[in-house]
Amino acid sequence: MTFYNNQLEYRVTLNTELNLFIVFDKKDENHFATGQTIEEAVQSLTKNL
Repeated sequence: MTFYNNQLEYRVTLNTELNLFIVFDKKDENHFATGQTIEEAVQSLTKNL
């Protein structure tokens, strides 16, 4: 699924083996972040912009 916030469009996946959410920048798939919640992963991704 693709989501939007004020700064970027992102795609969310869940790694069920590690129980981590992975958030990918829709414009650059090499730019991603992980977190135990979607919110943590998005915050981590936006910090690296």
